[in-house]
Amino acid sequence: MSNVTKGIICLLIASLGFSIMGLCIKMSGDLPTMQKAFFRNFISMIVAFGFVLYNRVPMFGHRQNQKLLIARSVFGVIGVLLFFYSLDHLVLSDAEMLNKLSPFFTIILCSIFLNERIRKFQMISIIIAFIGTLFIIKPELSLEVVPSLIALLGAISAASAYTILRVLGPLEKFYTVVFYFSMFSTIVLLPFVIVNFHPMSTKQLVLLITAGLMASIGQFGITLAYQFAEAKQISIFFYSTVLFSALFSIIIFKTIPDAYSIVGYIIVFSASFYMFMKQRPRKPLHE
Repeated sequence: MSNVTKGIICLLIASLGFSIMGLCIKMSGDLPTMQKAFFRNFISMIVAFGFVLYNRVPMFGHRQNQKLLIARSVFGVIGVLLFFYSLDHLVLSDAEMLNKLSPFFTIILCSIFLNERIRKFQMISIIIAFIGTLFIIKPELSLEVVPSLIALLGAISAASAYTILRVLGPLEKFYTVVFYFSMFSTIVLLPFVIVNFHPMSTKQLVLLITAGLMASIGQFGITLAYQFAEAKQISIFFYSTVLFSALFSIIIFKTIPDAYSIVGYIIVFSASFYMFMKQRPRKPLHE
């Protein structure tokens, strides 16, 4: 089995993990978003702590990287909260697809703050993805559009965290960054949970614990995937999250995305596929 194939398998497993996480968050009912995010990150913190100990890497990173680690964690927490809110108020696959716009925003933010040049094909992809977004959001002068806009802000927050990760990547170990974020978000969310704690049924507790475990599988699945192969070779397979989520919506919630949303999915996926194909390494002519 080639490394690219291994990377694809790991990415599909990660996608399934994140899809199940979203499903569990949505199925956990009318609990406060802060409470859902707390349990998701608390479980991830425990898992990440085990990996930090096993790999013998620093728990809290190096002193000179603290500002970057805090900034990454702040944007990460905001992104998770906004995404979880959108999960509660949108069709599962709509929320997932809007969240998957973060790579396009990352390109823009890296251009602004890291002086990375946006190539022509990337700009074309961004414009196409934006058009697809309009089909999913279906903008109108109504409060019904608010959850979609919040999902979009969540994608921007996630993109901000990913932009900071571009800088942190060579400076800190992945396990350290994941543990730091999980610990930071757990501490930040704890006071809100204590003040506004809603009693949970056994089912809700199991769902939130499962969400945390699935999020950990997703995070580490992505890490393994990109250790086997470059992002430009396999990243398109991460969009399988939307497919899994659409199936969950249909099978479990009996909810079918409307025609406009489906057109939007196709357009956004096409933009991602176009960018993926343009970034793939070209084979020599003699092969």
